[in-house]
Amino acid sequence: MKLVIQRVKKAKVTVEENVIGTINEGFLVLIGISNNDTKENADYLVKKLINLRIFSDSEGKMNLSIKDIKGELLLVSQFTLYADCKNGNRPSFLNSAKPEVAQPLYEYFVRTM
Repeated sequence: MKLVIQRVKKAKVTVEENVIGTINEGFLVLIGISNNDTKENADYLVKKLINLRIFSDSEGKMNLSIKDIKGELLLVSQFTLYADCKNGNRPSFLNSAKPEVAQPLYEYFVRTM
């Protein structure tokens, strides 16, 4: 699994002009799932994400986690994180898990968070 984590004050996801997710302060997280990922990978990354201390404390030090600030999460499935662009101009997505594999693991990740 690959995560791209962005600390945000506000974020929203829009699909065909419909807002499908919105948060205030917290993390916008793009989640890529590969063919080799397991629930154990998801469990490890959930723990890492919850405890990642990248929010500022009262002294301006990045010392607080999302749970410390009671932040929100916007989790977005993003198969393109496993794009392979080494050869030619068309990316290969052979390393991205197929939807029937990725969706249950993504939903597990969301439930566990």
